[in-house]
Amino acid sequence: MSLTAWAVLFYLLLQFGIGIWASRRIATEDDYLVAGRKLGYPLGIFSIFATWFGAETCIGAASDIAANGISVTTAEPFGYGLCIILMGLVFAVPLWKKKLTTLADLFRDRYSIGVERVAAIFLIPTSLFWSGAQIRAFGSVLSSVTELEIGIAIGVAAGIVILYTAVGGLLADAVTDLVQGVTLVVGLVVVLVASVLHFGGPAEAVAVVRDLPRPSPAPVTPLETLEAWAIPVLGSVVATELIARVIATRTPTIARRSAVTAGGIYVAIGLIPAFIGLVGAAIVPDLSDPEQLLPAVAEALLPSALYAIFAGALISAILSTVDSALLIASGLLSHNILLPLMPRVEERTKVRMARLGVAGFGVIAFLIAVNSSSVMSLIEQSSAFGSAGTLVIVCFGLFSRLGGPRAAMAALFGGMGSYIAGSAAGISTPYLASLAVSLVAYVAVAVGESMTAAPGRGAP
Repeated sequence: MSLTAWAVLFYLLLQFGIGIWASRRIATEDDYLVAGRKLGYPLGIFSIFATWFGAETCIGAASDIAANGISVTTAEPFGYGLCIILMGLVFAVPLWKKKLTTLADLFRDRYSIGVERVAAIFLIPTSLFWSGAQIRAFGSVLSSVTELEIGIAIGVAAGIVILYTAVGGLLADAVTDLVQGVTLVVGLVVVLVASVLHFGGPAEAVAVVRDLPRPSPAPVTPLETLEAWAIPVLGSVVATELIARVIATRTPTIARRSAVTAGGIYVAIGLIPAFIGLVGAAIVPDLSDPEQLLPAVAEALLPSALYAIFAGALISAILSTVDSALLIASGLLSHNILLPLMPRVEERTKVRMARLGVAGFGVIAFLIAVNSSSVMSLIEQSSAFGSAGTLVIVCFGLFSRLGGPRAAMAALFGGMGSYIAGSAAGISTPYLASLAVSLVAYVAVAVGESMTAAPGRGAP
């Protein structure tokens, strides 16, 4: 077995070790799903950063830029970085003060139990798409370092992810995120320096970027450009994975500052895979699988020992993202759908149900991964699928008393239905259309209800 394979094995064993350590500190559902709300600045910042800085940035963005170049519709890394900063500036404090366990709790408290359950059902697929993307990326990296066939590698990746996530919960994830985040940042900086030196220095690297032939991007309309940016920024700003990290911090100030800082780090470090996407073809020409571009460049430029560390850190970063998504999906199912039907359940049973949910959803995420075309396609689906209605009812739920359960239901079903219909019809801006439909549906129903309920309305 190669040095790189040994390094990957070491990282995986380390993950399991931390998971077992954390499992001994899990006594309640809150301990498992939101780390007991004990995260401080180091864990808060790097947990948010590492959760978001996964497959879509390291694997998907680099391969997408290598294949399609950069255009006005290239939102990564700025789109998701802005999304995290927006979460910190606008949503983090009011969400933290609600003392939620899952996002769907907000919908129960503000609207109704029915809205809570429908929203949970709508939110679960987004986490599964996200998990599928990470598992696919994990399989790509594992394939590149072990020479396993990609389908087998994805299967192995799914098995490892399911076991690791079921054991440790969010506390294990937050602890490993700190180590993984720092290691990945250092590894990417080393790859960046090696890439620049490979071309002879900064000036020569810039010249390579300028002179390399790039595919001509297809012409896009202003609305299509807005769609490309709205999906990562608005489609993910109230993503359940991000909210779970924010509400797991100790104070609202830590929640806000951790998100803003993590967003800044995301943008700064996310420029490195984008750069690799631009120059990668000059370093590793004729690469058969574009999704292996970043690990292939690292392998070509780094000594064996450094590449082994980098590959392990990359896999660890992907693990830190996928286990979050599986935890969220399981939490929504157990906490918001099943447990309300089972009164007087012990905390031990709640944790067991959440772990079983992780295992079941992990299998579904594996099936999504092996049947998808690319990492980025899954990321876009997870950001856009049903998220328009969620954003609308979160905004009204936190910042306005306008509207009730019927308005929330109208926004959820209107957004989901219009997105599915728009995607099926092939329109170029299905997310913007679903966002508009959700907003109009919510306001129309809310205003209609308020007018009907107004005293004396309609009197002669």
